[in-house]
Amino acid sequence: MKHDKVGSLMAMDVVRAEYGTPAEEVARLLADHRIGGLPLLDQDDQVIGVVSASDLTAQEAERPDPRRSRSRFGIPGLSPAARRRSARAPARTAGELMSAPPVAAHAEDTIVEAARIMARRGVKRLPVLDEEDRLVGIVTRRDLLRVFLRPDAEIREEVIEEVLVRVLWLMPRSIEVVAVDGVVTLAGRLERRSEAEIAVAMTRQIDGVVAVVGELTWRLDDTRERSDEQALHGVADDRLRKL
Repeated sequence: MKHDKVGSLMAMDVVRAEYGTPAEEVARLLADHRIGGLPLLDQDDQVIGVVSASDLTAQEAERPDPRRSRSRFGIPGLSPAARRRSARAPARTAGELMSAPPVAAHAEDTIVEAARIMARRGVKRLPVLDEEDRLVGIVTRRDLLRVFLRPDAEIREEVIEEVLVRVLWLMPRSIEVVAVDGVVTLAGRLERRSEAEIAVAMTRQIDGVVAVVGELTWRLDDTRERSDEQALHGVADDRLRKL
């Protein structure tokens, strides 16, 4: 449950650039920091785009090779499409290279939401924004994989310690907890139905849990009592409003 939000997992020391940063400087930043991309910011720290190593590679691939500059007929050795690309001025700044609008996440997004954004948009990193869409961090696919690939034994121990013992005040072995490939099964008998619901809900929030199978039973269905109380309160509130 430590990393249920993107903000708790992100790196806050973000390598960044501006629209006018020279392309050569961007390449140097990527190489020096051994990263695959970086966000571009405006003067308000808002992300306007992202430049990746593949953006730089694509530009280099479009440059004509001087060793193959002419064909045997003395004509430049480029296809018509390559000639059109090479006729364009090469990108000189980060702003001319960037992909925009940027694909980003917010610090309050869940890790599952961030993973879905990455998968849907085919990106490997997400700038992380605050409530005012200003850059506060970055999260990568590798960061998310570290969460989802936790060992089953580690997941099981956290369920026991954090959910059963700390939250529900139960004995560590009072409920059977089995974790296989991230799927957690909870089995056993509890005093109240509400405790079973809490156990399942909180287990779902633990890092690395893919799904929860609830095989819990209970002695007392206290959720029905709460429903009856709510209904009585509703009737009483209606009568008070009529006074």
